[in-house]
Amino acid sequence: MAVTVRLSRLGTSKAPYYRIVVADQRKKRDGRFIERLGTYDPRRTPEAIELDTARLEYWLGKGARPSETVQQIAKRHAARQVAPTS
Repeated sequence: MAVTVRLSRLGTSKAPYYRIVVADQRKKRDGRFIERLGTYDPRRTPEAIELDTARLEYWLGKGARPSETVQQIAKRHAARQVAPTS
């Protein structure tokens, strides 16, 4: 079974809201998933990212492949965690 970390779209028309999920690659974008790792809201300023990095590392260690978008979101989330808040 090929497992991927990707976005699942929620929200209304023209107001997207995403879940970051671990899912079987063969399932539909908004279909069944294995585990929810976090959320991503691109409409907020700054964009709201909630991500369980420990579980993300676990799944990547098990061979799950992240989508390009999830890779970018994870990098932005990590940069915010390290950046000083002064």
